[in-house]
Amino acid sequence: MVIHYDPWWNLSTENQATDRAYRIGQKNNVQVYKLITKNSIEEKIYELQQRKAELVDNMLSTKTSFISKMTKEEIMNLFA
Repeated sequence: MVIHYDPWWNLSTENQATDRAYRIGQKNNVQVYKLITKNSIEEKIYELQQRKAELVDNMLSTKTSFISKMTKEEIMNLFA
């Protein structure tokens, strides 16, 4: 069982903790819970994580071509 009660800004750290529960040879069911208090900083972090994950999915998706619609200045601002 994995319980996330203190979310990180970087969702990868939480995913890594979850992945450890699914280690090689694991035969038991794994349950993952996120404890988020309503109207708290944790809720805001969770929402930020979701927006970041959606952005990454859109950038890596082969179905979207938003990068080709961006101006040179918009692309350069990503790296500023």
